[in-house]
Amino acid sequence: MTKQKNETWEWLKAIVIAVLLAGGIRYFIFAPIIVDGLSMMPTLHDHDRMIVNKLSYKIGEPKRFDIIVFHAEEDKDYIKRVIGLPGDRIEYKNDTLYVNGKAYKEPYLDEYKKQVIDGPLTESFTLEEITGRATVPEGHLFVMGDNRRFSKDSRHIGFIPMDKVVGKTNIVYWPFSDIRIVQ
Repeated sequence: MTKQKNETWEWLKAIVIAVLLAGGIRYFIFAPIIVDGLSMMPTLHDHDRMIVNKLSYKIGEPKRFDIIVFHAEEDKDYIKRVIGLPGDRIEYKNDTLYVNGKAYKEPYLDEYKKQVIDGPLTESFTLEEITGRATVPEGHLFVMGDNRRFSKDSRHIGFIPMDKVVGKTNIVYWPFSDIRIVQ
């Protein structure tokens, strides 16, 4: 009888520890997210399932072109690409990104640009024209979806405060046939 009680107690402890570890990892380190919508096409597809690394920005600063998840609205997270970092001047001219006056290539958009036949993928603008500010403020990011014509991003919702960033993501784990690391 005592042996069975001890065995039951050990199993119960193991299950509780496993649940606490899984919950802690999900809450503090990694979390799943489902891409909802077409704003990151062609890089990400509607209903792609991804892993968000929540520690990524607690350890280091975001980098230009990282794909991030952030709290955009109550109970709604967005997934977008970092285009502007604090202090950056952003401009799009003739479908080319300029940061602080320097042209940047966006190879993840090359295939999509070839498909567009009725104008540029990204309409020309300056940061000041759409936000009223010449540079990205400290502690904020300027983000855009890869599907530039159909993305609700910093051009519409403004700068993203760093404290709203959940983490960085680049691993698609579902659908199984589409498992990949995205750039």
